[in-house]
Formats: sequence, C-alpha cells, structure tokens
Amino acid sequence: MRYCVIGTYVGLATVFVFVYWYTGYTWPNDGHSLISFEKLSNWSECHHWTDFKVSNYGDYNFDKDPCLYFSSWGKAKASTLSLSVLVIIEMFNALNALSDESSILTMGLFCNPYLIVAIFGSVTLHCMICYVPFFGKIFGTVALDRYDWALILLVSFPVVILDEILKFITRRKTQRELEERKKNQ
Repeated sequence: MRYCVIGTYVGLATVFVFVYWYTGYTWPNDGHSLISFEKLSNWSECHHWTDFKVSNYGDYNFDKDPCLYFSSWGKAKASTLSLSVLVIIEMFNALNALSDESSILTMGLFCNPYLIVAIFGSVTLHCMICYVPFFGKIFGTVALDRYDWALILLVSFPVVILDEILKFITRRKTQRELEERKKNQ
C-alpha cells in the first residue's frame, strides 16, 4: 500500500510541476507566458488557434510560431523542473527506505553514510546535466535558479511527510496485532 500511495504522489508531483510552470508559475519572473489548463491540455490543436500569442523569454523567440511554446525547446524549463522533482523525490525516498517502519527522525539521516554519498553523487550528476551546456543540449535541460529549486523542494519534500504518516500507521497496526496475539495466547 505504501508503494502505491508514494508512487501516486511521485507521479502527481512530477506532472503537477510541469503543468504549474505553464499555468501559474510566476516566482522567477522570467517573462514566460502563462496559459490556461484548457490550452495546455489541447496543445496539439495549437495550429488551429487564431488568437494564441506567447511572449518571448530568454533566448526563445515565438513570434513566427507561438506553437513552438509546446515544442522541445519551448518546454525545456517545464521538463527540467519535472525531471528535477523526480530526482529529488527519489533521493528523499532513498532516505525513507532506510526503514520500513522506523521514522527517519529516530534512525537519523547518517545511519547509512554510503547512502548519503550516493545521494550526493546523484544530485551532483543531475546538476551537471542542468548546468553544463554540453549535457544540457544532450538531455534537453536548462539551468535552474533559486526560485526553481525552492519550488522543487516544496513539491518534493512532502513525500517524506507522507511516508512518515504511512510508517506511523504501520507501526500502530503492528502494535495492535501484537497486543491481539498476546491476548489470544
């Protein structure tokens, strides 16, 4: 059940941050146009829209074809945010997996130093594909700013809280089952 709940959260969070970039993300004030969820969900019909215009931002120019806003280079920031949420959530999940029932707070983050090194290495590699232009071109990623990282952490961290709640429920259930067995003996 835990894997189902956590997996559902991971999927929703990853899709949410992609949609949020298009529909409501104004923190970085980078000049990208916000669009309605209806337009985003029907993006393949873009060439039939007569009133669709988006502003240029960064190195992106949408004057000739505003539908490029939904193409690989137009959606680079949204895709990078989604990928980053997925990576960071999985790093938090690695910490969650230190125990099936014990809380991270009681176990301590550093009970497995190899895991900390692996998480650090994974995040470092992820940052390479975001900040080194050569890798950015290969992976279709863009550099993230502090507002982007704040959003990523804000969307990713609840997986820890959710897993702690599920572990708490599991501990209570196990405790009740043990008490029930003691009564029946």
